[in-house]
Amino acid sequence: MVTHSRVAAVTGANKGIGLAIVRNLALQYPKSSLHSGGFLIYLTARSAERGAEAVNTLNNDPQLKQAKVLAQDGGDTTITFKELDISKTKSIKDFSKFLKQEHPDGLDIVINNAGIALQGFSSDLVKETVETNYYGTLEATQDLLPMLKSGGRLVNVSSMAGSLKKYSDEVRDAFLQASKTDVPAVTAIMERFKSAVAEGKEKEAGFPSAGYAVSKAGETAFTKVLAMEESKRGRNILINACCPGYVKTDMTRGGGAKTPDEGARTPVMLALDDIGGRTGGFWQSEKEIEW
Repeated sequence: MVTHSRVAAVTGANKGIGLAIVRNLALQYPKSSLHSGGFLIYLTARSAERGAEAVNTLNNDPQLKQAKVLAQDGGDTTITFKELDISKTKSIKDFSKFLKQEHPDGLDIVINNAGIALQGFSSDLVKETVETNYYGTLEATQDLLPMLKSGGRLVNVSSMAGSLKKYSDEVRDAFLQASKTDVPAVTAIMERFKSAVAEGKEKEAGFPSAGYAVSKAGETAFTKVLAMEESKRGRNILINACCPGYVKTDMTRGGGAKTPDEGARTPVMLALDDIGGRTGGFWQSEKEIEW
């Protein structure tokens, strides 16, 4: 078994921003502060076929070839596919079990990019969106976080759609308070939102009629909680949430202003660069911003 000094896992990485994140991790690793020997990146996706296709695309990427960063071209980085569906507990458990066996020394980087953005608004759509974007990301994060080595990075790709400007003062304050309390406090707000939508009263309850936006507010909030908890434990792990910006991908139905590579900049910076030990932040355009 080849040993790699550095190991990363990127979820939802067969296309769009996720694929660009893997590509830019490979490109930027040689010049990064984390650079030390072989680098293994797990590109994960729900479909084995699409995942294998994505790895093949990257292995033949002209820029990666020219930069000679991949192991096949004499570089340090190997990109490999592993199946992961964050909406299924068994899939998350299988993935983390595999990583524990393969990498008993732990991981260096986890970037949670997987998520869904469904069209329309209904109780069922909200349920599915919150289940995947909030609960799925939370479960994947909680399973993979203990595996991060000292000096490791965890980045959750959230969204400005989850900005707190869209809520009543009461809900906004509840989110801010929950982000300084614990995960159950954040989960309680998610459940409150789902119930309000089921009753057709989310507006009266102080929420926007937008499942994606609220799921991402929850993701940012729990990221802040976990950063606080890890700091209290004295673990040297940097945990941040970020917004990639409005990126032209399938998720935005081609309506974005940024390219996937531009969208990958902030998550890749948070994974590889010296960010001065900052943790628990919400970032956009390579800067920490107000949530």
